[in-house]
Amino acid sequence: MTQQKLLIVEDEEALARGLRFNFEHEGYEVLLAGDGERALQLFQETDPRCDLIILDLMLPGMSGYEICRKIRELDELVPILVLSARTLSEDKTMAFDCGTDQYMTKPFALPELLSRVRNLLDRHSRIPGQNQPNNGDTCEFGEVHVDFARYEIRVGEQVFEPTKTEMDLLRYFVHHDGRVLSRQEILTHVWGMDANVTTRTIDNFVMRLRKFIEKNPSDPAFLLSVRGTGYRFVSNGKSAEVSENDSDSETD
Repeated sequence: MTQQKLLIVEDEEALARGLRFNFEHEGYEVLLAGDGERALQLFQETDPRCDLIILDLMLPGMSGYEICRKIRELDELVPILVLSARTLSEDKTMAFDCGTDQYMTKPFALPELLSRVRNLLDRHSRIPGQNQPNNGDTCEFGEVHVDFARYEIRVGEQVFEPTKTEMDLLRYFVHHDGRVLSRQEILTHVWGMDANVTTRTIDNFVMRLRKFIEKNPSDPAFLLSVRGTGYRFVSNGKSAEVSENDSDSETD
């Protein structure tokens, strides 16, 4: 089995060395970068590319947010886990908006970090198109065409390129067409019970998806809210027996 490669972007030298030691002990190959310029250089020059990135936000020169955005321009799929001392919800929201997959705060428990990395790598390895040809991993509803392998949503002449997490969420809805899904169930299956993701975060992601797929996001036809529970995706656009709450302001 090919050794999986991690890129750790961390300017605290002692912490970076400690992370490298522990991940190498787990059998990973580890690259270290202390700033954004070096991180981007390593990411682009390493062949084959890194399988996962652990990224600090407070770095000299280029912030972790900017690094994340630039990496997403190069690779839409590589898992990115933010490891930061920033604990405000605005920091987490901005990181997710930039394309990160998970967010952990410092100080952290090493077993949890190792577990998250394993889970992210496992999920990434099962993305269609990563280790096998694209076998028609697409869907259509209304005027919306979704290509999950290419991370692309087409609505008429418009083309959107959602983040990995946005596509994971849409995939989960599509695969459960017509079923009412609780926020807790969505959190478990899409985010893997990330302790730094709340049910409100799910609501924010749903609102962003609606901007891609709905003609009128404030009056959705496909991605419906179910009062007091969560959401229901309906590919035929019929709301039928569903009781809706379009404010998205409540949580479980």
